[in-house]
Amino acid sequence: MTEARVYLVDDNDGFRDSTAWLLETAGFEVAAFASGPEFVEAYGGDRHGAEPECLVSDMRMPQMSGLQLQDELRRRGIVLPLVFVTAHGDVPLAVEAMRKGAANFLEKPFGEDALVDAIRAALATARSNGAVGAVGECMAK
Repeated sequence: MTEARVYLVDDNDGFRDSTAWLLETAGFEVAAFASGPEFVEAYGGDRHGAEPECLVSDMRMPQMSGLQLQDELRRRGIVLPLVFVTAHGDVPLAVEAMRKGAANFLEKPFGEDALVDAIRAALATARSNGAVGAVGECMAK
């Protein structure tokens, strides 16, 4: 049984592939997407099973930025714990993301444990707030 499902949205193929491998190694089921629109179309707001779910998204991408993706999910009523990752972060951007409900904001490059810990913390917080499905017993760590 996987720990949780993580949706990874990043336009950089190398980063997306290596991060998906890292997260799978950490026990997560990973679905990776090259853009926000690709993720929104595939996800559609429907839960995809009983596992808790989390979104990890790059901030700066063509077609739809991370903040635009966050806004689109809110507009559609989709509630997912969201961890932003970016190579081009600044304080105003981080503040805006967090103000809109992001669980965390990590600057690339980051340590492997930092991302895994951020995802686990986001899932735990969302679960305690009732935003993640009741099947969370696999989240102990």
